Amino acid sequence: MYPARIHDEFPAPSYRGNQKQALADIRAAFEAGNDIVLVRAPTGSGKSLLARAIAGCARTAGEAAPEQVCDAYYTTPQVSQLDDVAEDPLLSDLSVIRGKNNYDCILPGETDTPVNQAPCVREREFDCQVKHRCPYFSDRAIASNRRIAAMTLAYFMQTAGSDVFGKRDVVVVDEAHGLGDWAEMYATIDLSPGTIPLWDDIEVPDLDGLDEAVSLAERVEHVAERRVKELRGNAELSPDEVAERDSLNTLRQDLQWFQEDYRDTDSATTWVVDQPDGAGGAVTIKPMNPERYLKHTVWDRGNRFALLSATILNKAAFCANVGLDPENVALVEVGHTFPVENRPLYDVTQGKMTYEHREETLPDIARTIVRIMAAHPDEKGLVHCHSYAIQERLRELLDDFGVGARVRDHDKDGRDAALSAWKRSDNPDCFLSVKMEEALDLEGELCRWQVICKAPYPNTRDSRVARRLEDDQWGWYYRTALRTVIQACGRVVRAPDDYGETYLADSSLVDVFDRASHDTPDWFAAQVSRLSTPDLPRFDPDGALSGVSAGTKRRRDRSQSRSGDGSHPLSDVWD
Repeated sequence: MYPARIHDEFPAPSYRGNQKQALADIRAAFEAGNDIVLVRAPTGSGKSLLARAIAGCARTAGEAAPEQVCDAYYTTPQVSQLDDVAEDPLLSDLSVIRGKNNYDCILPGETDTPVNQAPCVREREFDCQVKHRCPYFSDRAIASNRRIAAMTLAYFMQTAGSDVFGKRDVVVVDEAHGLGDWAEMYATIDLSPGTIPLWDDIEVPDLDGLDEAVSLAERVEHVAERRVKELRGNAELSPDEVAERDSLNTLRQDLQWFQEDYRDTDSATTWVVDQPDGAGGAVTIKPMNPERYLKHTVWDRGNRFALLSATILNKAAFCANVGLDPENVALVEVGHTFPVENRPLYDVTQGKMTYEHREETLPDIARTIVRIMAAHPDEKGLVHCHSYAIQERLRELLDDFGVGARVRDHDKDGRDAALSAWKRSDNPDCFLSVKMEEALDLEGELCRWQVICKAPYPNTRDSRVARRLEDDQWGWYYRTALRTVIQACGRVVRAPDDYGETYLADSSLVDVFDRASHDTPDWFAAQVSRLSTPDLPRFDPDGALSGVSAGTKRRRDRSQSRSGDGSHPLSDVWD
């Protein structure tokens, strides 16, 4: 890596805010001998541009000796972040590669078939005559030979050990604050009738400890291997059989990794097992602090690393969570350049939004949202609902209050389309969102106000969360909630001259600020210190609709495809 050229590799024609100083500090951190640099940069710092400059410092093929690796990876857990990178003309030299399911086959009669279900994966010994023009393999070939290959974190982890995407000189991870959480999620193993053929033949016992879970894993692995062999014996597979084969192969790899890691006495990974329905019921095997998983999928993939985020709140805690020694990690702090008065926080708390208090609190929050809509009759707004259950109840209440014509929402499958339609709309609609606290750019008139309905604590029904709290890791619990709140607050103020108001509706949000105050960045602490109670109009549904075009009506078309046992830390978001 050559940190000295970091300024020359900056892709924009000029600097804004603290970018020039940030690049100087990042250069100094790498030149001091640090292999990993954390860059804590608030919303609007232009992290993607900083990331491009860092990636550009990687050794090129012409600079590397035969035994040395070269070039760089850019990766992010957020699909929308990768979309933004792909569309940014300043980042046009980042070669984006996505998973096979994002590309369509080009063979006649197969143009509506995703590449992961195309004839090349359905038919044994299929010889594709146009593979060189296949959009997936073409993008993969290009990305594998370009200086900077860009991909989602999921794809990056899945290609660990690949001959195509091997080790490179520099790896840049954008939105890196949740790296440990994402790794835990990717490494979680779900064993159920939906994932295991011949489930009834396995005779799943009432598991008593991890030793029995390992024995179950061995039996399931054999069943999966037998089924894969059956599928491979077919001359041609259906798309469903292809999906089954691929999922079983992934499951076999995960089960092998679990067994090897559990038997490794030097492994730092702690495993927990959930089986809520007892004997015969589904089983979830979950890792905590999967350092070994990250070593293989991330840390072995590069020589130098830059991890960027607005919300790496505690360096020591972050390093412990992802298996890094904080003594070998540098932290670069980038100051905030947005005036604090442009990003006010308002206290409109109506009570607690814990499960036992939710039904009595939500009607008051809905009435408050109507008042906020009346205060912003001509401006779009966003409501962070935290879960689909809260979203659905809020929609019902707002419909009952007569302001449904100004309200939009989304389901799990149509979230991106619904978000795009809301952003394109000329009406000042209020969008009820779920899990949109991160990687959402609502600059300017796209959104001028937002409401946070619930303190986003991790789900205590998840065994990993419960285990951490049993170990008295309350700092992690409050820090995780604060991180999500800070991310949410950054959605509506995206530039120094932008402005947007954030309303806090759950009284537990104020508690988060108190309990995590020592981990709060100075720039956000300045927002919290200015927290005030707004002077809202009275409850007036007609006033809330005064900016809506006459005669606007909207048909509700919502999928109810929400399932799950509620055991995942994010299940109340993703159920």
